[in-house]
Amino acid sequence: MIQVAIIDYGVGNLRSVEKAFAASGVDAIVTSDEAVLRAAERLVLPGVGAFAACMNALKEHNLEDLVRERVADGVPLLGVCVGMQMLFDESDEFGGAQGLGLIAGKVKRFDDRLHVPQIGWNQIHLRGEHALLKDTPDDSFFYFVHSYFCAPEHQEDALAVTEYGENYASIVARENVCGVQFHPEKSQAAGLKILKNFAEMDVHRTDVL
Repeated sequence: MIQVAIIDYGVGNLRSVEKAFAASGVDAIVTSDEAVLRAAERLVLPGVGAFAACMNALKEHNLEDLVRERVADGVPLLGVCVGMQMLFDESDEFGGAQGLGLIAGKVKRFDDRLHVPQIGWNQIHLRGEHALLKDTPDDSFFYFVHSYFCAPEHQEDALAVTEYGENYASIVARENVCGVQFHPEKSQAAGLKILKNFAEMDVHRTDVL
């Protein structure tokens, strides 16, 4: 059985995520095959570029409902970068677009007074406990590239925050749904650890260390 399936819906450099999982010792595959995605033990939703374009691509590949169904079945899902933003209800980008609605909240643009996009290394400050964060020290550095940030409706869904003009949620989780705003595949050892933790989380107890 495929341990981790990276959802291929025509967006982003998925092979780099696949290679990062391999480097962390995890069996992962990039696929758009519905049968494979339904059989996988865990799913990863990557995303780069515009929120609406990513959501439209997911719909055009007939994978939006599949993602929701697998999450409803209790399968762990990890959203990466724009993939994390897609977990939320909606985004302000380009006049507004609807997300997957798996985590309550909105995606907002950084203040225009800031240099946007935020590109480069920044720290996370832990706000909660979760198996995704196992052996991840507070104030660890990760690599970010983004112009929009997630604002969860429920503060407890923010496992970590990062400061860029304000504190925003950089790691989120609700039940079996997780998301990271940074690029773990570009974040060296710290990023590989997050991917390995995701692959090894107890499916029935994803909310504890």
